This record gives sequence, structure tokens and C-alpha cells, in this order.
Amino acid sequence: MTEKEQKEYLSNICRVALNGGRAILKVYDSDFAVEHKDDKSPLTEADKKSHEAIVEGLEQTPFPILSEEGRDIPYEERSRWDYFWMVDPLDGTKEFVKRNGEFTVNIALIHQQKSIMGVIYVPVKDELYFGAEGLGSFKVEEFSQLSEGIDQWMKTENKLPKKFDRKYTMVGSRSHMSEETMDFMNEMKAQKGEVEVISVGSSLKLCMVAEGKADAYPRFAPTMEWDTAAGQAIVEAMGGKVVNWETKQPMLYNRKDLLNKWFLVTA
Repeated sequence: MTEKEQKEYLSNICRVALNGGRAILKVYDSDFAVEHKDDKSPLTEADKKSHEAIVEGLEQTPFPILSEEGRDIPYEERSRWDYFWMVDPLDGTKEFVKRNGEFTVNIALIHQQKSIMGVIYVPVKDELYFGAEGLGSFKVEEFSQLSEGIDQWMKTENKLPKKFDRKYTMVGSRSHMSEETMDFMNEMKAQKGEVEVISVGSSLKLCMVAEGKADAYPRFAPTMEWDTAAGQAIVEAMGGKVVNWETKQPMLYNRKDLLNKWFLVTA
């Protein structure tokens, strides 16, 4: 894929993610109460509306789509895909219900099991993180207000990581912190002394490492491929790593089992 093609696809999925986020906010900004994710809940409605908006945009490309909605696509079929889009139309369902704003729209391009391009849009904050192999990673604020093209979004002041005056920082899940993850964090505290631990929802944890706000994100608890694919592309494009804890190799995608193994993200 040429750099021109990369930028064209990246520009497209940035706008597609924005449309997905707008669909979510229409539900999020309504007066709702929800206890469980079921077919009649506002959460499911937000998921559905975002998914529809994203699929409408991605159908203009030559690549198939894999998301939670399409998790039943037979492995025999998807294993033949060379390129495909990995989509999470609403990542951070618990944060959506809590109304803390820590949920995202995630879109990644997978090529031969490797996540090579990713976009994460934060609807409540109107912030966009994006990155691609060879192009670097970037963060754009007030994205919905911008009329410029991708070359302007990729200007130097938006490039990641940024520099922050802080102590060694780890980030963990706000709603899914496991005992194993806590054990790892305690070991790191013992090794490094003063360590700050921040809890955040959804794929914002990967964004924090990419941005330079955190040094590590250990996840020793279940996640799905669409939870991490976009974030991995952004982290790797800025020079970081997302490593399968078992193999100590970069996480791969489009596996027969779409459940991720434990992993560690580092800057």
C-alpha cells in the first residue's frame, strides 16, 4: 500500500469514526437508564446506530468488515482475508452506562494478522487518535470542527508521543481490573519505587500510552480482538509495543479464537 493510499484510507476512517460517534451521542445525550445490555436497551441502540454508520462508510472500500456484530463469520471464510477492517462501534459499555464519557469508537485495518492502521474517536471529548505504519501517530482535538485534510491533522504539534513531566505511570481498567493485573502492578511498584496508577475505561488506556501519559498498560484479563486492534496500530506507529504475554511477540489478529490472550502495552 502506497503512502497516498494509506492517507486516503486513514482520512476516510477518521470521518467514519466521527459519524459513528455522532450516532452514539444521539442516544447518550437522551434521558435513559439501563441496567443490562439487551436488545431493547439504549446501550444496544447506541451500539447498533454506530455500527450502521460505520458499515455505511466502510462499504465504500474494497475490504470486508469484522466486528462484534459479525463475530459468527466462519473462520474458514475470514482466514482468507488479506486486508479487512476490525471495528468496535462502542468500546467501553460500562463507561457508557456510568455516563463518565470514557468510551470510544475503534476502527483498525488488519493486513495478514497485523494491525497496520488505527483510529480511536472519543465522542464526548471530540478527540481523535490515529496512526498508521510508517506515518506515525497523532491526536487531534475538536476533530468535528476541523475542515482541513489529513496532512493538516498530521502536523507536528499533533504528533505522538508528547512529553509530560511525571513519575513512572501505569494505566489499568476502570471496570475490569483483575487480581493478576494488580499483582503485576505491585511487582512494578516494588521494582521502581514511586509509581502512579491511573484507572481509565475502554481503549483510552492504549491512547494514554501512545500519547505519553503512561508508560505501561498491563491487561491480564479477557478482551476481544476489536478491543485492542486500533489501539495497537496507534501505539506501534508511535514506537511502542503491544505484546502477547504468553509468546512475548506482538499481538496478532484474525485468529480462530477472537478472545485475546493477556498482553502488555509499553511505550
